[in-house]
Amino acid sequence: MDERFIIKQVTKTELDSFIGFAPHYFRHLAESLTSRSPTCLAKIMGLYQVNIKGLKGGREVKMDLMVMENIFFQRTISRVYDLKGSVRSRYNSDTSGHNKVLLDSNLIEAQHTNPIFLGSKAKQRMERAVWNDTSFLASLDVMDYSLLVGVDERKNELVIGIIDFLRQYTWDKQLETWVKASGILGGSKNEAPTVISPVQYKKRFRKAMSRYFLAVPDDWSSS
Repeated sequence: MDERFIIKQVTKTELDSFIGFAPHYFRHLAESLTSRSPTCLAKIMGLYQVNIKGLKGGREVKMDLMVMENIFFQRTISRVYDLKGSVRSRYNSDTSGHNKVLLDSNLIEAQHTNPIFLGSKAKQRMERAVWNDTSFLASLDVMDYSLLVGVDERKNELVIGIIDFLRQYTWDKQLETWVKASGILGGSKNEAPTVISPVQYKKRFRKAMSRYFLAVPDDWSSS
């Protein structure tokens, strides 16, 4: 295995959701390619169902698998962030180990000592891609996605991709929104709930991604 792809098991809810909007997803990618409009959606290559039969007439197990691109393929990544634009329960206290996945609050904390700078043009392109993709996802009532960010210090580049965009805003998500907002399960009521409506999620996500990465003049970033 050369780690070019990632295989992920998906739930029936995620599978049904993606099958429902898959034509729109592939159309969005095709239009982005033909119009040269930037997108940062991680590419889904296919869905497969694997049947595993037990020995001697044992129980059969079915697994639904999704094959996606590995956006970090052939990269030397020193830091990885999974960003949702929220600080509620978004801190990983265990930062030891190679490629430990850090969260929003980790990035905010690192801004004081090790901020991520982007050239002005690179940041504009990133913001445009995020804007295009979040508009598309909100139109399908999709939410709870993340921006996966990898810092390639050897090439002095940032690798990004929107992942986990399979879940649509259904009644169970609405209930989760209410429970988290009420503070029944703990956490400060002053912090916005992680799960909100797709339009609210889109707006919060855009604002946070713009704030997380600091722009510098292009001649600075190229030196």
